[in-house]
Amino acid sequence: MNSNAVKVACSSCNLRELCMPIGLSEADMERLDKLVATRRRVRRGNALFVAGERFSALYAIRTGFFKTCIATEDGRDQVTGFQMAGEIMGLDGIVSDAHTCNAIALEDAEVCVMPYGRIEEFSREVHALQKHIHKILSREIVREHGVMLLLGSMRAEERLAAFLLNLVQRLHARGFSQSELVLRMTREEIGSYLGLKLETISRTFSHFAEQGILHVRQRHIRIRDTEALRAIVNAQPR
Repeated sequence: MNSNAVKVACSSCNLRELCMPIGLSEADMERLDKLVATRRRVRRGNALFVAGERFSALYAIRTGFFKTCIATEDGRDQVTGFQMAGEIMGLDGIVSDAHTCNAIALEDAEVCVMPYGRIEEFSREVHALQKHIHKILSREIVREHGVMLLLGSMRAEERLAAFLLNLVQRLHARGFSQSELVLRMTREEIGSYLGLKLETISRTFSHFAEQGILHVRQRHIRIRDTEALRAIVNAQPR
């Protein structure tokens, strides 16, 4: 793994409100700074962790974009999620003390390393942190249910529309535009995540562009009609 560690302080991080609980005392923030002792750089295409690796820490993404994926029986990579700055990775390892998926950087990235044993110890003493961890776990469960709904009952147009709306909403929470984004993942990776073939993803993007819903220039996407995307997602079953 091409990565290196540097010192970082949560108290001075501009993503603090996204990945850490609000309302910690100054003393608790100082303790948290000691808990999150290092930041690790991960180059594009490299793994932060891989399936089968021993679980020891959670990772708060400081900059960059990741995908999580698992190897299928026929050797393909099945994408299980995309993660961005301010989100927590590594939760998959809590149950069995080993990671169940690969986490691959889609661009050069930095993560804050949070040793899980120390998080558990700290959260027992600080209720706000314990509540925050439970909130993150709950959000992951809700996300998994959302993906199951996508794959189980939605047509291709509905899947892609829901994906784009979710992505731009998460980016907007980090201060980015509500209507413009640069896709860090390939169309093939989007198709893997949504359970659609590459040709279907490309055709659906083209269809949205022809309808005037999107302006598409390679990986640059501008949403021209957000309400039309929402209407597609909320369409009644046919």
